[in-house]
Amino acid sequence: MALAALGVVYGDLGTSPLYAVRECFRPQPTGVAPTPENVLGVMSLIFWALTLVVIAKYLTVVMRADNHGEGGILAILALLRGRRPAGDPEQRFSRGIVFATLAVFGTSLLLADGMITPAISVLSAVEGLELAAPTLEHLVIPITVVILVVLFRVQRYGTDRIASIFGPTMLVWFLMIAAMGLPWVVRYPQVLSALSPHHGVELFVVYPSKGFFLLGAVVLCVTGTEALYADMGHFGRGPIRLAWYLVVFPALLLNYFGQGAFILSRNGQIVETNVHGDPKTILLFFEMVSPLLLYPVLVVSTAATIIASQALISGAFSLAEQAVQLGYLPRLKIVHTSGEMTGQIYVPLVNWALLFACVLLVVVFKTSSHLAAAYGVAVIGTMLITSLLLAEVTHVCWGWPRLATAALLALLLMVDVPFFIANLAKVVRGGWIPLLVGAILFTLMTTWYRGQRLLQDPNNTRSYPIALKQLIGLIEEMGLRRDEATCVVLTAAEDRVPVSVFASIKRTRVLPKRMVLFTVRGEPVPTVEEEDVVEVRDYGQDFFGVTARHGFMEVPRMPRFLELCTRKGLDLDPQHVMFFISRMTVVPTGNTPLATWRKQLFAFLYLNARPATSYYHLPPDRVAELGRHIEL
Repeated sequence: MALAALGVVYGDLGTSPLYAVRECFRPQPTGVAPTPENVLGVMSLIFWALTLVVIAKYLTVVMRADNHGEGGILAILALLRGRRPAGDPEQRFSRGIVFATLAVFGTSLLLADGMITPAISVLSAVEGLELAAPTLEHLVIPITVVILVVLFRVQRYGTDRIASIFGPTMLVWFLMIAAMGLPWVVRYPQVLSALSPHHGVELFVVYPSKGFFLLGAVVLCVTGTEALYADMGHFGRGPIRLAWYLVVFPALLLNYFGQGAFILSRNGQIVETNVHGDPKTILLFFEMVSPLLLYPVLVVSTAATIIASQALISGAFSLAEQAVQLGYLPRLKIVHTSGEMTGQIYVPLVNWALLFACVLLVVVFKTSSHLAAAYGVAVIGTMLITSLLLAEVTHVCWGWPRLATAALLALLLMVDVPFFIANLAKVVRGGWIPLLVGAILFTLMTTWYRGQRLLQDPNNTRSYPIALKQLIGLIEEMGLRRDEATCVVLTAAEDRVPVSVFASIKRTRVLPKRMVLFTVRGEPVPTVEEEDVVEVRDYGQDFFGVTARHGFMEVPRMPRFLELCTRKGLDLDPQHVMFFISRMTVVPTGNTPLATWRKQLFAFLYLNARPATSYYHLPPDRVAELGRHIEL
């Protein structure tokens, strides 16, 4: 498990040496001159960033906030949803809205950041071709685009067949980058003095403005830390921590400090003039190795960046699935690519959107240095939001007193806020792109969630005009006759009849012999225990209400739900019942408390959501859709 964690969890962190140190000294407003004192200062900042962010924050504290073993920002949201703090109900509701909003925004930023990671990782590796074969420099962008296209095209086949090589490949990568840095550290051992924090402090004293904004480059070393938390459910705390302390951390330090020693060996001469006469920082990572080893290093680094990109893509798929199950995205087509591993999924819409964004970024920005200017803004925002949510978890779920919670939050913010402010300098240099995409995703997610809540409100008589008990009482009054059919009616409001079904009953004056109102609920837990999945309520006269529950890591499959109903005494054979589904056409002309443009956006999303038939795995020949217009 620890070996597998190398391939998935540490992909992004492991490939950051390709571009992180170079960014700290690149000629730019926030860069610093590569003098010996500044090199030691930058190395010190990198070491303490890894120590404070990865070890102190995530491995020690954040990973304790698990939701039945699952981690990630949506897991925190689900965890908070399942617990209600004591106090005034109105205040609790307001706090819940605030933290739900933060979690959704953090998820949006994480998804937006996902379009940069594959682009910068693969591009930075392929740039090594500029050293190996300078005459092929013009092919760097085309080769990068081809790799990205192939990477995203193979997603539909699943990664379970090749995932077994991820761990060994990344182990080779970490051993290689450690071996690259070790000789330079041995040659210039004075670089190890950077372990003392005073070198970083001195950098801030000498450069009170530049030194601070230099954190915007240093943060590139820790941009993959959210993956530690998000993938905790797949590997567990133990293997992730073991892989970090035994392999990842030592290898990263040796390579980072090796790059620092390499700069010292060149007396700080790391800026050259390119063919256009512009200053350009040399490719530090590739310059460290002998020309004879350049091609093998290029091959391994490209493989490592592909694996890092794969981990990010898989994470985006999982985030999208969780958002759907928690009600923040419309039903999407989700393909399970493995019959053995539930986490192996493929989301076509997310896949092609990421491919388009990655290729566009590579073509527009052209170099990894330019892309780095846009990288880190979104992910550090997510890390800041994680700290805020974690503080709420300590009080609501762990029972910490407010004073202890405030003290922990203060310590976390002392690390996050400087990084966040430093990254604001990147906004004008490309950082606005992930922020814009994140804002768009946030708008989509909150609009869908709010619109669904309004439509599914049990008190909304336009959607659910009558309860099942009321319908039973009106059988004689309405002169309804019973036929021999058994029907299952999908309804979002428990034991309430959808308006389209009630309209059909009034028109035909016919009720099935056995009628089941079936509600599927997503719960704020990863999985639901089998005995708690289905709840059956018998109202007499062959009328039933059923609530089926699933976790945000589970697929809501109707055949499984019906099988569990049969075990509880309600025999429902999928091949002998008719399923009735309401297919509403949302018209944004109602008086609900939602802006008109958001109503129009929700209507568009609702129209294009995946049909319930395929989403719930219903037999197509046993489904009847009843349509109706409804004003929102």
